[in-house]
Amino acid sequence: MRVAMMTAEDYLASLRGRRPMEIYYLGERVKDPLTHPVIRSAINAVAETYRAAHESETANLMQDVDAVTGIRVSRFTKLYQSREDLRAKTLMQRQLGRRTGTCFQRCVGMDALSSVESVTYEMDQALGTHYHDRFLSFVRRVQQEDLMVDGAMTDVKGNRSLRPGEQPDPDMYLRAVERREDGIVIRGAKGHQTGVLCSHEILVMPTLALRPGEEDYAVCCSVPVDAEGLVYIHGRQASDTRALDGGFDQGNLSFSGQECLVVFDDVFVPWERVYMLGETAYTGSLVERFGALHRQSYAGCKSGMGDVLIGAAAQAVEYSGVAGASHVRDKLVEMTHLNETVYAGGLAAASEAKALPSGTYLSDVLLSNVTKLHVTRNPYEIARLATDLAGGLVGTLPSEADFRHPVAGNFLRKYLATGEDVPPENRARILRLIENIVAGRNAVSYLIESMHGAGSPQAQRVIIGRAANFAEQKAAARRLCGVDEAPERAALPGPAAD
Repeated sequence: MRVAMMTAEDYLASLRGRRPMEIYYLGERVKDPLTHPVIRSAINAVAETYRAAHESETANLMQDVDAVTGIRVSRFTKLYQSREDLRAKTLMQRQLGRRTGTCFQRCVGMDALSSVESVTYEMDQALGTHYHDRFLSFVRRVQQEDLMVDGAMTDVKGNRSLRPGEQPDPDMYLRAVERREDGIVIRGAKGHQTGVLCSHEILVMPTLALRPGEEDYAVCCSVPVDAEGLVYIHGRQASDTRALDGGFDQGNLSFSGQECLVVFDDVFVPWERVYMLGETAYTGSLVERFGALHRQSYAGCKSGMGDVLIGAAAQAVEYSGVAGASHVRDKLVEMTHLNETVYAGGLAAASEAKALPSGTYLSDVLLSNVTKLHVTRNPYEIARLATDLAGGLVGTLPSEADFRHPVAGNFLRKYLATGEDVPPENRARILRLIENIVAGRNAVSYLIESMHGAGSPQAQRVIIGRAANFAEQKAAARRLCGVDEAPERAALPGPAAD
């Protein structure tokens, strides 16, 4: 059977083959993201997904056969064609979250593929457009070349009390500014773009349900990451410049996530890469479907990162000699309970998925949003408990340079020792890893992204309120207490006469 998947080495070579990109970090232009120590750790995390696809222990989880082409493809490029696809996605994400201890950055694009595919199918059926065939051509190329896709939905939004066309600056939402014979020109910016510098393609989507009169903002298209007119401004992360020093002060020695503000400064898009232009009535479906699929995704990656943090906390208390204390055990159990609750929600949402008209499956909307609402809370409590168990040293630990100093290092090894069988440096490494996840660079992936990724908590509450069946629940309550008495049931007997 034909296999269409890159190795990790192939992936790195593919990034070297891109045209020079306009990237800025800390006020300077980045010449080569592959050799930049801050950006390279994010690229390493993505490369690990390509590596896992070829390892015997994980290959079956990372690969599957596409039902249409018969090609064995990466699960990151496969459309969701069954409930099992969504379940397997969650298992894969947990495995990779545990393996990298960070955001591995490919899930947004993966969820965007199925979202756009399903909506373009319905547009073509209703409107006689040709978006779906165009998009399937894009999907097949992504599959056959095993490309990484950045899903670009989040606009910068400007004044959030104003609609797109009411903004003082109309570029606060990405829009089509020109329609030409050979394509369109788009202008605007997409914020919080996870892994975009590690990607090959950007899949642009509208960020909210649009109304008549907002047709210029109803744009869905694909753009190569090295297209002319794209400008990338790399975001700051807590303690990110520790990567410039190297060593165990980084906490996570090899992997990190990465986010950018992406500016579309009059970017040309040929018609064959345009999958929506002006169809405002379909933007709400696209946003809601992507929201459901991506909120379900958080169950896997965040529980995988939770595994790492729970393991680090368990190791820290073992190094400190208090692992046997009952309150310590209770806290580790609570961390596990919270982590597994997140994971269970994602599996439940997958098990209740339903097929859309195109045949692509959508995870249960209510359960996906419930899962993501748990994600906005549980990792914060897990992080709080990990910080509690780690002790104050997690915030005051001297640097690796001090450990290496001939004078300071001797004092650190003496006064940070907890037993002859625990090298103080090992204790320091574990504490740095905890710091990295709860307050350092990968707190972006574990905490801030848990809160705001795939929509902030209020977005989940809105969908939960809309999807909840209060009428059916009230009817069940009325029936059981006799307010809505079934006609065939006799009235309860009154008290016996004296």
